Amino acid sequence: MSETALPDPDCVAGAPHPRETPQILGQDAAVADFLTAYNTGRLHHGWLITGPRGTGKATLAWAIARFLLATPPDEGDGLFGAPPPPESLHIDPEHPVARRMLALSEPGLFLLRRGANDKGDKLAAEIRVGEVRKLANFFALSAADGGRRVVIVDSADELNVQAANAILKMLEEPPARTTILMISHQPARLLPTIRSRCRALRLDPLGAEDMAAALAQAGVAVPETDAAALTELAGGSVGEAVRLLNLGGLELYREVLSVLGSLPSLDRARMLTLADSCAGRGKEDRLDLLLTLTDQITARIARTAATGVLPSGEAAPGEHQTLSKLGPNPAAARRWAQVAQDAGDRARHARAVNVDPAALVTDLFLQLQKAV
Repeated sequence: MSETALPDPDCVAGAPHPRETPQILGQDAAVADFLTAYNTGRLHHGWLITGPRGTGKATLAWAIARFLLATPPDEGDGLFGAPPPPESLHIDPEHPVARRMLALSEPGLFLLRRGANDKGDKLAAEIRVGEVRKLANFFALSAADGGRRVVIVDSADELNVQAANAILKMLEEPPARTTILMISHQPARLLPTIRSRCRALRLDPLGAEDMAAALAQAGVAVPETDAAALTELAGGSVGEAVRLLNLGGLELYREVLSVLGSLPSLDRARMLTLADSCAGRGKEDRLDLLLTLTDQITARIARTAATGVLPSGEAAPGEHQTLSKLGPNPAAARRWAQVAQDAGDRARHARAVNVDPAALVTDLFLQLQKAV
């Protein structure tokens, strides 16, 4: 299989690629910070775009790249003087730069992401130094036109040690007229020297209105009755919302909540039905999602117990009642935090050694029963 036939490593399944997303939603502060730097002549050569997964970091990076490559430098000495400073990153989709970027044929742009493994049949697990070395050819070929150059790193979290050091050298000695846009979901794990040489743009989780607009822009239909629950469960992440919709996450969350809501006398029939639904070939994603959702529920129980405050919204009908029942006081918070940690570790170890999924799920709920 050739590398071109591999899936995009920087795209959520079921959603358009960030380069195809025309509008940045819910991140006005980050956009304003960048435009202020640009309009005041303080455009940094390295930008670290951070925030939770699925909040539009890659969309913002592509929008900045389009803007920089399509906006001519301000000469300020023309017949009519300098143009007014731009107030938006928007570039007409029919602009030649925008069209070339959509086709991945823009000579001023380099996209650094995971490539193929040694066999060429799968994506590599990380960005290797060989991918970074291709930047040398890019800089050599693009230097002749004298224009701006933009590098998008998606994501910096996936750089291996050698690749990270190679990027660090470029940040320390940046090529002329080059802007490096690094996307990171977990910036604390990056080399401190990389973080110190970049200016940060922090993106926040989306609210319900922006979430609905972002999903509509991605062509994802969400029933109005599920919109609020999806926003709550996805934590303001469009990428996570798409994943939940693709895997039936809302219904699965309701089922997990229902089983936990039967405690202390565990509804074994419902538990076994849920366990069986995660067993069998092709159910691996559902099993992994169940483990993630169980972590979320137990965390919400523990937080409710510790603070005495219910979440602002419900991720499933009747959730507030269940949270109040299972997390009545701070002592319950301590129990849930410890039992959930132990049960989760036990379940993930069982997942790693290929324990029967139905047995794994059954054991998980029996362990959680100890919390009450």
